[in-house]
Amino acid sequence: MATWTAKDSIVILGAGIIGLDVALVLVRKGLGHLVTIVAEHLPGDTAPDYTSPWAGCNYSSISGSDANALRWDRLGYRHLLSLATQHSAESYVARTSSTEIWDDVVPSDKIKIMSEYLEKFAVLTPEQLPEGAAFGVTFNTVTLHAPKHLQWLRATLEKAGVTFIRRSVPDLPSVVGPQTEVVFNCIGNAASTFTGVQDPKCYPTRGQVLVVRAPGVTRNMMRYGDGYITYVIPRPLSNDQVILGGYLQKNVGDHATYDHETQDILKRTTALSSQLRESNGGKGPEVLGVASGLRPSREGGARVERVELLVDGRARALVHNYGAGGTGYQAGYGMALDAVKTIEALLPSQSVSASL
Repeated sequence: MATWTAKDSIVILGAGIIGLDVALVLVRKGLGHLVTIVAEHLPGDTAPDYTSPWAGCNYSSISGSDANALRWDRLGYRHLLSLATQHSAESYVARTSSTEIWDDVVPSDKIKIMSEYLEKFAVLTPEQLPEGAAFGVTFNTVTLHAPKHLQWLRATLEKAGVTFIRRSVPDLPSVVGPQTEVVFNCIGNAASTFTGVQDPKCYPTRGQVLVVRAPGVTRNMMRYGDGYITYVIPRPLSNDQVILGGYLQKNVGDHATYDHETQDILKRTTALSSQLRESNGGKGPEVLGVASGLRPSREGGARVERVELLVDGRARALVHNYGAGGTGYQAGYGMALDAVKTIEALLPSQSVSASL
């Protein structure tokens, strides 16, 4: 029986959005004082291997059509919409009008489920679709300022008693302390090679994005096609910054950026968004920066699973929670709810914190 007396009773390995969302779920159960997050990179860092700060970042229809992905999206949308309603300025999450367009027909079951919970959901008429498009919808999405949101999460978690430790670790047993009862493995792309995990289903999906200044861009725009994705995402509370993309390059682990990709992104996004074309007095977007990020993808979808971790002859609960690909921000909270549910019977009874 766990005593739950030490700071390292619950250890989360990884401080990307997936690990931070797990901590937030635990904090909302009144357990922040038992949680320690161990990671090489922490909110505020911009290291190439730290994926979360490079995200677009919004709720979109990019996820798969399997039951888990659809359920996590629904839970994540509810969570982010609540932040946009109650804590928008502090959390850097905003409710934003969105248009999403597909070159091919979208599975009807996915659209039906989306229509059940997305605010102001409507299907575009054929006359409203651009040339070459087969289907489109409009709804209220949520957009996030990814780096600022991560820093807000860290401050919120620390205020609730969560400890952050910057440390590079070689394997899972290295994060287990004398009082550790539960380890959440939220290591993203590292899952493919990390000792004790080494999941062959994991692979990076590269994307290049532009940070631009484009006053007047207020609508989120997405277009999905064969081998490409184009997006225009206004970044909330950022002095007119907009994120433009992008690419979905499977099994590409290249952190470099390329001018020909920048030009291609500008061409596609300005064709997609009239607001972008008309920004800066008709001059179009002003490029402020270019970056690439590696989405932590996994064949078959994300892994949320409890197993045993044997260290020094004693078993601890190990909960794997990784492989969200490009859906970490929108699915992460739903994944965290499932991850914490796997060890709920082990947790001490605490009052829920209503302030978060």
